[in-house]
Amino acid sequence: MDKRDYERIKHIIRYCEDIAASIKRFGDSFDVFSNDTDFYNSLSMSIMQIGELSGGLSESFKKDTSELIPWGLIRGMRNHFAHGYATMERSDIWETAIADIPKLLKFCNEVLVKKK
Repeated sequence: MDKRDYERIKHIIRYCEDIAASIKRFGDSFDVFSNDTDFYNSLSMSIMQIGELSGGLSESFKKDTSELIPWGLIRGMRNHFAHGYATMERSDIWETAIADIPKLLKFCNEVLVKKK
């Protein structure tokens, strides 16, 4: 992993941690998420930023880790946010935050540990 990938992974971790902090603050409830604009915006923006950062990872890093992390789907979600934010399904955002982000955080932390 090159220095640029290392820095991007650190930023991805920060956004994953922001998502976890928002869920801790607002609660683990889809109903609350669905009806609270601040909660919705918090998770959505962090997920979009993760997608933006993933697009800047080197092709070799993405290729080497593609069996573990679906980088193309992550970038695709970012594009959907950027170009169709009003049409995003809240359930998809919630599922990403609850199910996928913890896995991504774990992966990224493991990558950094291996780098050291």
